Amino acid sequence: MKAVVLAAGKGTRLRPLTDDKPKGMVEVDDKPLLTHCFEQLKELGADEFVVVVGYMKESIIEHYGDEFDGIPITYTHQREQKGLAHALLMVEEHIDDDFMLMLGDNIFNANLQDVVRRQREDRADAAFLVEEVPWEDAGRYGVCETNAYGEITDVVEKPDEPESNLVMTGFYTFSPAIFHACKLVQPSNRGEFEISEAIDLLIRSGRTIDAIKIDGWRIDVGYPEDRDEAEKRLQEQTQTP
Repeated sequence: MKAVVLAAGKGTRLRPLTDDKPKGMVEVDDKPLLTHCFEQLKELGADEFVVVVGYMKESIIEHYGDEFDGIPITYTHQREQKGLAHALLMVEEHIDDDFMLMLGDNIFNANLQDVVRRQREDRADAAFLVEEVPWEDAGRYGVCETNAYGEITDVVEKPDEPESNLVMTGFYTFSPAIFHACKLVQPSNRGEFEISEAIDLLIRSGRTIDAIKIDGWRIDVGYPEDRDEAEKRLQEQTQTP
Protein backbone atom coordinates (compact mmCIF):
# COMPACT_ATOMS: atom_id res chain seq x y z
CA MET A 1 0.00 0.00 0.00
CA LYS A 2 1.34 3.44 -0.89
CA ALA A 3 1.65 6.07 1.81
CA VAL A 4 1.00 9.75 1.20
CA VAL A 5 2.69 12.24 3.52
CA LEU A 6 1.65 15.89 3.52
CA ALA A 7 4.65 18.12 4.21
CA ALA A 8 4.12 21.37 2.32
CA GLY A 9 3.43 23.67 5.26
CA LYS A 10 5.49 26.59 6.53
CA GLY A 11 4.94 25.85 10.20
CA THR A 12 4.33 29.50 11.06
CA ARG A 13 3.18 28.65 14.59
CA LEU A 14 6.37 26.66 15.16
CA ARG A 15 8.63 29.68 14.82
CA PRO A 16 11.46 30.16 15.66
CA LEU A 17 11.99 26.42 14.99
CA THR A 18 10.93 26.93 11.36
CA ASP A 19 12.84 30.14 10.67
CA ASP A 20 15.35 28.21 8.55
CA LYS A 21 13.56 24.97 7.73
CA PRO A 22 10.14 23.62 6.72
CA LYS A 23 7.87 22.12 9.34
CA GLY A 24 8.65 18.52 8.38
CA MET A 25 12.36 19.02 9.06
CA VAL A 26 11.89 20.21 12.67
CA GLU A 27 13.70 17.70 14.87
CA VAL A 28 12.00 15.76 17.63
CA ASP A 29 14.30 13.55 19.70
CA ASP A 30 17.13 14.12 17.19
CA LYS A 31 15.10 13.13 14.12
CA PRO A 32 13.10 15.27 11.68
CA LEU A 33 9.34 14.92 11.97
CA LEU A 34 9.28 13.32 8.52
CA THR A 35 11.70 10.62 9.59
CA HIS A 36 9.32 9.64 12.38
CA CYS A 37 6.50 9.48 9.82
CA PHE A 38 8.50 7.38 7.36
CA GLU A 39 9.61 4.94 10.03
CA GLN A 40 6.06 4.37 11.21
CA LEU A 41 4.68 4.02 7.70
CA LYS A 42 7.38 1.50 6.84
CA GLU A 43 6.32 -0.58 9.85
CA LEU A 44 2.76 -0.46 8.49
CA GLY A 45 3.91 -1.97 5.19
CA ALA A 46 4.23 1.08 2.96
CA ASP A 47 5.87 0.17 -0.35
CA GLU A 48 6.19 3.74 -1.68
CA PHE A 49 6.09 7.20 -0.16
CA VAL A 50 4.36 10.00 -2.06
CA VAL A 51 5.36 13.24 -0.34
CA VAL A 52 3.64 16.57 -0.94
CA VAL A 53 6.20 19.34 -0.53
CA GLY A 54 5.95 23.11 -0.81
CA TYR A 55 7.66 25.59 1.47
CA MET A 56 11.45 25.15 1.34
CA LYS A 57 10.92 21.87 -0.51
CA GLU A 58 14.58 21.66 -1.54
CA SER A 59 15.69 20.95 2.03
CA ILE A 60 13.36 17.94 2.22
CA ILE A 61 14.30 16.59 -1.20
CA GLU A 62 18.03 17.03 -0.60
CA HIS A 63 17.83 15.37 2.81
CA TYR A 64 15.90 12.24 1.76
CA GLY A 65 16.65 11.91 -1.95
CA ASP A 66 14.69 9.30 -3.87
CA GLU A 67 14.33 6.67 -1.16
CA PHE A 68 14.07 6.10 2.58
CA ASP A 69 15.47 2.87 3.97
CA GLY A 70 14.93 1.12 0.63
CA ILE A 71 11.41 2.50 0.02
CA PRO A 72 11.12 4.78 -3.03
CA ILE A 73 9.98 8.37 -2.58
CA THR A 74 7.99 10.34 -5.14
CA TYR A 75 7.65 14.09 -4.58
CA THR A 76 4.84 16.32 -5.77
CA HIS A 77 4.73 20.08 -5.35
CA GLN A 78 1.86 22.04 -3.81
CA ARG A 79 2.68 25.56 -4.95
CA GLU A 80 0.07 27.21 -2.73
CA GLN A 81 -1.05 25.86 0.62
CA LYS A 82 -4.82 25.83 0.16
CA GLY A 83 -5.83 23.12 2.59
CA LEU A 84 -5.55 19.35 2.95
CA ALA A 85 -8.10 18.48 0.25
CA HIS A 86 -6.14 20.63 -2.20
CA ALA A 87 -2.88 18.98 -1.11
CA LEU A 88 -4.35 15.53 -1.60
CA LEU A 89 -5.24 16.31 -5.21
CA MET A 90 -1.53 16.84 -5.86
CA VAL A 91 -0.97 13.08 -5.54
CA GLU A 92 -3.93 11.76 -7.54
CA GLU A 93 -1.88 10.78 -10.59
CA HIS A 94 0.37 8.63 -8.40
CA ILE A 95 -2.41 6.66 -6.65
CA ASP A 96 -4.50 3.87 -8.17
CA ASP A 97 -5.54 1.84 -5.12
CA ASP A 98 -6.22 2.16 -1.40
CA PHE A 99 -3.57 4.22 0.37
CA MET A 100 -2.46 5.55 3.74
CA LEU A 101 -2.36 9.26 4.49
CA MET A 102 -0.31 10.77 7.31
CA LEU A 103 0.08 14.42 8.16
CA GLY A 104 3.78 15.16 8.33
CA ASP A 105 3.58 17.06 11.62
CA ASN A 106 2.19 14.26 13.79
CA ILE A 107 3.99 11.88 16.14
CA PHE A 108 2.16 8.65 17.01
CA ASN A 109 2.49 5.86 19.50
CA ALA A 110 -0.82 4.26 18.70
CA ASN A 111 -2.77 1.50 16.97
CA LEU A 112 -2.24 2.65 13.39
CA GLN A 113 -2.23 -0.96 12.19
CA ASP A 114 -5.90 -1.26 13.17
CA VAL A 115 -6.76 1.46 10.65
CA VAL A 116 -4.83 -0.24 7.85
CA ARG A 117 -6.38 -3.61 8.71
CA ARG A 118 -9.88 -2.14 8.57
CA GLN A 119 -9.23 -0.68 5.12
CA ARG A 120 -7.95 -4.03 3.85
CA GLU A 121 -11.15 -5.74 5.00
CA ASP A 122 -12.87 -3.99 2.05
CA ARG A 123 -15.85 -3.00 4.17
CA ALA A 124 -15.02 0.72 4.23
CA ASP A 125 -14.14 3.40 1.69
CA ALA A 126 -12.05 5.14 4.33
CA ALA A 127 -10.96 4.65 7.91
CA PHE A 128 -9.14 6.91 10.28
CA LEU A 129 -7.89 7.22 13.78
CA VAL A 130 -9.97 9.38 16.11
CA GLU A 131 -9.52 10.48 19.70
CA GLU A 132 -11.49 12.16 22.43
CA VAL A 133 -10.07 15.51 23.49
CA PRO A 134 -11.17 18.00 26.15
CA TRP A 135 -14.32 19.78 24.99
CA GLU A 136 -12.59 23.15 25.09
CA ASP A 137 -10.00 21.87 22.58
CA ALA A 138 -12.35 20.15 20.14
CA GLY A 139 -12.87 23.29 18.06
CA ARG A 140 -9.20 23.14 16.97
CA TYR A 141 -9.83 19.97 14.95
CA GLY A 142 -12.16 18.19 12.56
CA VAL A 143 -14.96 17.05 14.88
CA CYS A 144 -16.68 13.70 14.18
CA GLU A 145 -19.96 12.09 15.08
CA THR A 146 -20.42 8.33 14.87
CA ASN A 147 -23.27 5.81 14.91
CA ALA A 148 -23.60 2.62 16.96
CA TYR A 149 -21.47 0.73 14.43
CA GLY A 150 -18.48 3.06 14.74
CA GLU A 151 -19.12 4.63 11.34
CA ILE A 152 -18.60 8.35 10.85
CA THR A 153 -21.91 10.13 10.23
CA ASP A 154 -20.75 13.74 10.25
CA VAL A 155 -17.51 15.74 10.16
CA VAL A 156 -17.19 19.48 10.80
CA GLU A 157 -13.88 21.33 10.54
CA LYS A 158 -12.98 23.53 13.52
CA PRO A 159 -16.56 24.30 14.61
CA ASP A 160 -17.27 27.24 16.89
CA GLU A 161 -19.62 25.07 18.95
CA PRO A 162 -18.58 21.40 18.67
CA GLU A 163 -21.33 18.79 18.84
CA SER A 164 -18.78 16.18 19.91
CA ASN A 165 -15.31 15.95 21.45
CA LEU A 166 -14.30 13.11 19.10
CA VAL A 167 -11.79 14.47 16.60
CA MET A 168 -9.79 13.32 13.61
CA THR A 169 -6.11 12.68 14.11
CA GLY A 170 -3.49 12.86 11.38
CA PHE A 171 -3.70 9.27 10.09
CA TYR A 172 -6.18 7.99 7.52
CA THR A 173 -6.69 5.31 4.89
CA PHE A 174 -8.69 6.01 1.74
CA SER A 175 -9.82 4.46 -1.48
CA PRO A 176 -9.29 6.57 -4.65
CA ALA A 177 -12.91 7.75 -4.27
CA ILE A 178 -11.56 10.52 -2.05
CA PHE A 179 -10.08 12.32 -5.06
CA HIS A 180 -13.47 12.88 -6.70
CA ALA A 181 -14.80 14.21 -3.40
CA CYS A 182 -11.82 16.58 -3.07
CA LYS A 183 -12.62 18.03 -6.50
CA LEU A 184 -16.12 18.94 -5.31
CA VAL A 185 -14.99 20.72 -2.15
CA GLN A 186 -15.64 24.46 -2.01
CA PRO A 187 -13.41 26.86 -0.03
CA SER A 188 -14.30 27.11 3.63
CA ASN A 189 -14.69 30.30 5.62
CA ARG A 190 -10.94 30.07 6.16
CA GLY A 191 -10.41 30.07 2.40
CA GLU A 192 -9.12 26.49 2.44
CA PHE A 193 -10.24 23.26 0.79
CA GLU A 194 -10.86 21.11 3.87
CA ILE A 195 -10.34 17.34 4.00
CA SER A 196 -13.28 17.15 6.43
CA GLU A 197 -15.59 18.50 3.73
CA ALA A 198 -14.37 15.85 1.29
CA ILE A 199 -15.01 13.16 3.88
CA ASP A 200 -18.48 14.57 4.51
CA LEU A 201 -19.20 14.40 0.77
CA LEU A 202 -18.23 10.72 0.79
CA ILE A 203 -20.61 10.11 3.69
CA ARG A 204 -23.47 11.90 1.95
CA SER A 205 -22.89 9.84 -1.19
CA GLY A 206 -23.43 6.65 0.80
CA ARG A 207 -19.81 5.65 1.34
CA THR A 208 -18.79 3.93 4.58
CA ILE A 209 -16.22 5.72 6.74
CA ASP A 210 -15.00 3.85 9.81
CA ALA A 211 -13.61 5.46 12.95
CA ILE A 212 -10.94 3.64 14.94
CA LYS A 213 -10.48 5.01 18.45
CA ILE A 214 -6.90 5.68 19.39
CA ASP A 215 -5.15 3.29 21.73
CA GLY A 216 -2.03 5.12 22.78
CA TRP A 217 -1.16 8.74 22.05
CA ARG A 218 -0.33 11.23 19.33
CA ILE A 219 1.07 14.73 19.33
CA ASP A 220 0.13 17.25 16.66
CA VAL A 221 3.34 19.30 16.55
CA GLY A 222 1.88 22.73 15.89
CA TYR A 223 3.74 24.82 18.47
CA PRO A 224 7.21 24.64 20.06
CA GLU A 225 5.71 23.31 23.29
CA ASP A 226 4.15 20.44 21.30
CA ARG A 227 7.60 19.52 20.00
CA ASP A 228 8.89 19.48 23.57
CA GLU A 229 6.01 17.28 24.74
CA ALA A 230 6.52 14.82 21.86
CA GLU A 231 10.22 14.63 22.64
CA LYS A 232 9.52 13.98 26.30
CA ARG A 233 7.10 11.17 25.53
CA LEU A 234 9.42 9.51 23.04
CA GLN A 235 12.28 9.58 25.54
CA GLU A 236 10.05 8.14 28.27
CA GLN A 237 9.00 5.41 25.87
CA THR A 238 12.64 4.53 25.16
CA GLN A 239 13.49 4.44 28.86
CA THR A 240 10.56 2.19 29.79
CA PRO A 241 11.80 -1.41 30.28
